[in-house]
Amino acid sequence: MRRMIANPLSSIEPAAAKLQGCTNLKLRQLTRRITQHYDAELARVGLRTTQYSLLSHVLKLGPIQPGALAQAMKMEASTLTRNLKPLLAAGWVDMAAGADGRSRLISITDCGRDKRQAAQRHWKVAQTSLNRLLGMPRLMTLHTLIDEALELLSPATSTASNE
Repeated sequence: MRRMIANPLSSIEPAAAKLQGCTNLKLRQLTRRITQHYDAELARVGLRTTQYSLLSHVLKLGPIQPGALAQAMKMEASTLTRNLKPLLAAGWVDMAAGADGRSRLISITDCGRDKRQAAQRHWKVAQTSLNRLLGMPRLMTLHTLIDEALELLSPATSTASNE
């Protein structure tokens, strides 16, 4: 039987709350668990979560320059390059010359579209399973907290608040 955990935000007074442990560690543990959950399902079609996300972004935004893709995915350019290599090798994405000789454009191939479509069905299974395991009220609260934290921690916001 699954135990129910009360909403911690509803029962703790802000002044009386004391953090237990490192926020960074707790978030990393949570994201690892959630990634493992999605990876287990996406492995059925030979993908990892990062690869599915890249294929989805390139499908939606492409053809796109690597720098713009890294920015859209909020990742370092070197991380993007490393994560693109297996997709390029598998023929799921293509990198071609851009408008000028120095720029490059990443686009999804027909094979990549097929792979992403097959993976999307498994992503939906993982998402539905996570919704059931954690419960929609908890997930909605989590999404709200994440969105608020991202906004508060965005470079533009933190720069403006320091002035």
